[in-house]
Amino acid sequence: MANGSRGVRLLPNAITVLALCSGLSAVQFALSGRFDLSIAALTAAAILDSLDGRIARLLDATSKMGAELDSLADCVSFGVAPALVLYIWVLEGNRLGWVVALVFAVCAALRLARFNTLLDDTEQPPYAKEFFVGVPAPAAALVAVLPLLIARQFGPGFWTSPLVVGVWMLLVAALMISRLRTLSMKTVRVPAEFIAPLLVLVGLAGAAIITVPFLALALAVVIYLGHLPYGVYRYRWLGRHPEAWYVAARQRRAAVRALRTTRPAGLRAPLRRRVAGAAMARAVALNTRRRREDSTTTNGQHSGAGPVGTGPVGAAGVSGGPGPAEHLPRRSGRRLGLRKIRRPR
Repeated sequence: MANGSRGVRLLPNAITVLALCSGLSAVQFALSGRFDLSIAALTAAAILDSLDGRIARLLDATSKMGAELDSLADCVSFGVAPALVLYIWVLEGNRLGWVVALVFAVCAALRLARFNTLLDDTEQPPYAKEFFVGVPAPAAALVAVLPLLIARQFGPGFWTSPLVVGVWMLLVAALMISRLRTLSMKTVRVPAEFIAPLLVLVGLAGAAIITVPFLALALAVVIYLGHLPYGVYRYRWLGRHPEAWYVAARQRRAAVRALRTTRPAGLRAPLRRRVAGAAMARAVALNTRRRREDSTTTNGQHSGAGPVGTGPVGAAGVSGGPGPAEHLPRRSGRRLGLRKIRRPR
């Protein structure tokens, strides 16, 4: 039983060693001028690196030695190897080019060191496991060789300039050590209804890699760069909604869609200078009734059918009573959209 356990533990470590050998082989291919094989070796190293951890967790074969070996292999395969490949490609013979290569390798090592320290951090929020801090080293290696991919597909251009390549490498190095939150593919769950379409897309991607490998990899890199703003937005959204921390991703997406589609009950946009439907009919009826009451009151005062002491118009000073104009109540003509009633002169 013990031998079987040791055999299971050997498999993830063997995959990690293969990833290390693939990354170093990319440097050897670059020294021979076969940069297409260098790109293939770096891609294979990234694929193997994504498999070793998953296989270790699947077989319950995780170990401290495997974690340390994985970090060292990543530092060489995705820090040193892409820096040397790009240096041999266009930066060789340039002192600043060698400085750029060193900075890229150092940033990759710092990024991996920070990743190892965050594994033991228990003060992070529950949703932090869905994100990486900074761009992961395998993804950064493939992003860094984007100018080489474009050059292999379209030939020389401004993307083959040493200045452009050096600035691009520095930007990628800054993304590795930044506090930018990027999505972790380890926590992505695919709904059952999307499995078949996803497999079709995987088949199309495989066909594209076989037919136009450099263009397919370049498009994949561009798509990855395009998702970075979404990762930042999602991290900030989760930080503002603690009620969604312990909810499954599928239920969380359904809740967000429900919040976007629902409106507060009983509320409607205010009407501007307009009364619609039954409200307009009620307003017209009320306006007509008030006009009739006012006309009746005015006729009664003109005929002397008022209270004792009330005289005709202009006789208020003689009889001592108020005139008919003072008996008319003041009404606001701006209520309910009613017209202003003219008073008799």
